[in-house]
Amino acid sequence: MDFLILKIEHLFGALTAIDPLFLELTVILILASVWGIILKKLGQPFILAYLITGIIMGFSGFFDIAERETLELFSNLGVMFLLFLVGLEMNYETLKRIGKTSVILGFLQMSLSAISGFSVSYFLLSFSFLSSIYIAIALSFSSTIIIIKLLSEKGDTDKLYGRISIGLLLVQDVVVVLILLALNIPDFDGSQILMMIPQTFVVGIFLFALMLILGRTVIPYAFKVIEKSQELLFLVALAWLLFFGVIAEISGFSIEIAGFLGGVALANSSEKYYIANKIRPLRDFFILIFFVTTGSLMAVSDLGRLLLPVIVLTLLVIVFKPLVVMLVLKHLKYTKRVNFLTAATIPQISEFSLVLAYLGLSIGHIGPETFTLIATVGIITFFFSTYSIMNAEKIYLSIFRFLDFFEKEIPIEIEKKNSEISKPIILIGADKSGKGIMSYLNLEDLLVVDFNPVVVNKLKNDGIECILSDITDPHLFDYLNLSETELVISTDPKVEDNLNLIEKVKTENPKVKIIVRAENEKQAEKFYNQGADYVLLTDQISGQYLGNIINPKFDFSKLKRLKEIDLKLINSTNK
Repeated sequence: MDFLILKIEHLFGALTAIDPLFLELTVILILASVWGIILKKLGQPFILAYLITGIIMGFSGFFDIAERETLELFSNLGVMFLLFLVGLEMNYETLKRIGKTSVILGFLQMSLSAISGFSVSYFLLSFSFLSSIYIAIALSFSSTIIIIKLLSEKGDTDKLYGRISIGLLLVQDVVVVLILLALNIPDFDGSQILMMIPQTFVVGIFLFALMLILGRTVIPYAFKVIEKSQELLFLVALAWLLFFGVIAEISGFSIEIAGFLGGVALANSSEKYYIANKIRPLRDFFILIFFVTTGSLMAVSDLGRLLLPVIVLTLLVIVFKPLVVMLVLKHLKYTKRVNFLTAATIPQISEFSLVLAYLGLSIGHIGPETFTLIATVGIITFFFSTYSIMNAEKIYLSIFRFLDFFEKEIPIEIEKKNSEISKPIILIGADKSGKGIMSYLNLEDLLVVDFNPVVVNKLKNDGIECILSDITDPHLFDYLNLSETELVISTDPKVEDNLNLIEKVKTENPKVKIIVRAENEKQAEKFYNQGADYVLLTDQISGQYLGNIINPKFDFSKLKRLKEIDLKLINSTNK
């Protein structure tokens, strides 16, 4: 026993001899890794692992990470790199893609959410005026990181609701930066926050425009000199970012704002994708420290006293915000399905909400209690929204009969009704492989169903009959008349979608032939058992096609013609 006690004492002695910062970083990374593995199994975002790590370290009392200047610098760098990557996306093409729908939806959603958040916080929960403003702003934003990550995993970023959601996030990102800019104006007085809006808008637009101009004029010429050296390119981009941060600090602004503006300046460069890929690992490390530090600050307050405000404000985020989105999109004449799926992406606050709360705490605008309230609502809504996004289609299928109120009589996506839409061939999915199929069909006999509005608009301009819809839409067959249809082709790669499609088509009209796409033999067997007339096995079809081309009787001079056809198809796809 004495030997064991000596060993323990020796271990603690060795730990106290280690540099405290090095020890804290080690513990942070170990805890974050463990929680990351656990939450990944639960399908949750890593941001929660970072916050939980910070909460554990804050409540443990062994580490005082919130007081360490080095970790605070790391936190600021994390936010700077995060905003730098946001700035890199703010080029001319991105701004064009936002569109009228996203602008209208963005400002109405943010305005109504902020007004309701302020009213509840100030009049019902009795928070101070300035704290209520911070709470209102925090509740009005949604998480760019979580929404885009989960939409990408689902493959829905190009679907109509995905495009609307991403456009909404871009609008929010612009507003977030303007608010951060206001909080960093020299001699800014928090009690005059409403009076600072015009000044902030003017200053923000000027700096934003200046960076866009630099990005179109000076930056491309500077990068042309070093474009052949990737290592030097990364070094120069990093030097540019940090130099811009120094200039911002001298001017009285924060390095976080410098990060965004530095990114905007490089957003139109052809090298921005390489720079972004190199910067992301730095962002991931430093933003980890920021969220851990943020989580540790939650240990300062008594969570029990905040139970009622947490419940009320969480309900505001997960009920009122989606309701606003659905009502706005209804009046913009989108279908109830698009309205619901878009609304299902936004019932959470943003990582920028935590950034704003952290900044408000550091400059004394809000106290630890308000900060903890915002962070706690964040954690709960991050959990909730992950499941709402990933299971949105299933939820919709179970409740769509009760959502008629959220749809106009003639939605914008559907321009014709039942019997008016009748063609011998229906092609579901006109991009990539669907494009190749179309090149061999009589386009006058073809009706295309696609979820990508860009694809649909292009085909409509070419005079092809189209419906902007989705294979998973339960109302799709309300818009189709299968009585004269002879063939349905689906290029959708999802198994469940195709199984449901086969069942629906065969139920509507058993005479219709149906061809679906499979990724492997096991999927193909399922489709044949369900009633598919033919299954496109991509690898097998390409092998059969090549074998047919090079058979002994084949005239190899035809290869030139086949090459011309393929190049024409490739060029039209890339336009």
